[in-house]
Amino acid sequence: MNWSIGLIGATGIAARAVIAPSRDRHDIAVHAVAASDRDRAAVFGRRHGVMVLPSYEDVITAPDVDVVYISLHNSAHVQWAQRACAEGRTVLVEKPLCLSLAEHDLLREAEQRGGGQVLEALPTLGHPWHDVVRRVLREGRFGRLRDVQSRFAFRTPEPGGYRLRPDLGGGIFHDVASYWLQALQETVGLPSSGGTGTAWCAEPHGVDHAFEAVLPLPDGATATLTCSFAAQHTAEHLFHLDEARVRVRGVLLPAAGAVALNVAIRTTTGHTEITRTEPVSYYPRQLERLAELLSGRAGHWGAESAATRDRIRVMEHIHRTARREIRAAALDKEHT
Repeated sequence: MNWSIGLIGATGIAARAVIAPSRDRHDIAVHAVAASDRDRAAVFGRRHGVMVLPSYEDVITAPDVDVVYISLHNSAHVQWAQRACAEGRTVLVEKPLCLSLAEHDLLREAEQRGGGQVLEALPTLGHPWHDVVRRVLREGRFGRLRDVQSRFAFRTPEPGGYRLRPDLGGGIFHDVASYWLQALQETVGLPSSGGTGTAWCAEPHGVDHAFEAVLPLPDGATATLTCSFAAQHTAEHLFHLDEARVRVRGVLLPAAGAVALNVAIRTTTGHTEITRTEPVSYYPRQLERLAELLSGRAGHWGAESAATRDRIRVMEHIHRTARREIRAAALDKEHT
């Protein structure tokens, strides 16, 4: 069976995450695109060989569209996902799926009414490094888990983009939170409540350019996130145990192609043990998971829906508790 995808948003991530990997498949193809700027949509359509439709509504109601992929600014996700659900479409929404539990529940209500399914486009799901870390923690060779430290730095956005606009759901924390919380979910689990955040903003009512979050974990350990907009990309997790440190660097590198990741264990006695995962390419894997759902091989996305809700719950709580403090435009050196 073949499925057709309609794109809401003529964006770079749509080209990388959907158009490029779909060209290697016989069962999924991109049918059409629409953007708020028709000229931009026209350029995008010519570049990628995709039909351009006049509006988002036209994409959603097109009879040949089975899946709607949404890559708009964060604050627009719910509106258009609800509308696509009303047409019974499967909807793939860029992370974060939404910005609050109230929005998440609106999407689930839309699923029940319209018959569609809404999924968060989080390509890091199910990476083999999660299995390696879970096994190390389960075996208990190095004692108990003490804390998890995660560091992310994304390139500073161009002026005028939604990532620098709080009214559009911008800020570094919203950019990073889904990756952070999903990694914790798949390795150590998320708590039922709690978590605090501190935000550094260049102006009183601006977006967070740097953010720190602290989350108590179910087993008494603590997870800490440090993230910022910066010149150099960083994405890593460190798991500190009684007798070892487990480090996974470059956890977003498979977005660029098939990449193997190293899980490095450094014991307190100085011994190093490295496990190299199989090469993984995030976006082809994401389309494969979508195909499994559409074909019925994966059943309903119920388990992942519950996991997404937990991530949104924690993200919203931490973001709400963040203290917004004025900093110089360059911010503190430790956040750059």
